[in-house]
Amino acid sequence: MIKKKKKILHRLFIELVKLQKEVIASNLKLLIILEGRDAAGKDGTIKRIIKHLSPRETIVVALGKPTDFQERAWYFQRYTAHLPVSGELVLFNRSWYNRIGVEKVMGFCTNKEYKSFFTEVDLFENGLADAGFIILKYYLDISKEEQQKRLDSRKTDPLKQWKISPIDEVALKYWKDYSDARDIMLSKTNFKNAPWFVVNADNKMATHIALITHLLSRMKYKNKNEKLLSENYGLVNPATPEIISEKLF
Repeated sequence: MIKKKKKILHRLFIELVKLQKEVIASNLKLLIILEGRDAAGKDGTIKRIIKHLSPRETIVVALGKPTDFQERAWYFQRYTAHLPVSGELVLFNRSWYNRIGVEKVMGFCTNKEYKSFFTEVDLFENGLADAGFIILKYYLDISKEEQQKRLDSRKTDPLKQWKISPIDEVALKYWKDYSDARDIMLSKTNFKNAPWFVVNADNKMATHIALITHLLSRMKYKNKNEKLLSENYGLVNPATPEIISEKLF
């Protein structure tokens, strides 16, 4: 089974290269946003997406704690500098949605900042879409048991030590708060030009295959392998009210 999945991933890597050629040739501005719980696999998923892509036209953005200057600037200002130009593919490993996720749950923003975000992000993302940006948004979710397993692994695996953060230590404590923040985010920012898709990410390799397949199926590019991308793995779903109300995790 693992061997079969590796073959599928290899074929998907070829499709991603085809997609990038289209992005470059057609001067597209492709923006992919990955949000999700701590340890949901955003890093690993991004690594798979960019594995065989050109580093010149592929940029991964994973911003750290804002500086004092950035905290005094317009909230979206620190993100605009990292948006793709024509011919680029940019992936955000967490994004401006930190405001209504981590910042809301951990008390890092005021209630006024939190409420104003919903009005601003609507204008911001629709403005980007009007300017020709293609925005793909994915929320990776995992079960509480799987999150515990992965967070424990970070403490013992010497290759994962860099992933440990103070936020990790309280992720399980604030499980319900993050679930509530997720539901509000998905329901209030599921825009027509930039809809959300929820990913069941408990199985890492299956997640990589399903998300990349879904991503490619939404894009137009030459010599697309329609048969390969017609497979529905059932792990990626639109953030409809029905999906949100099911409370996957």
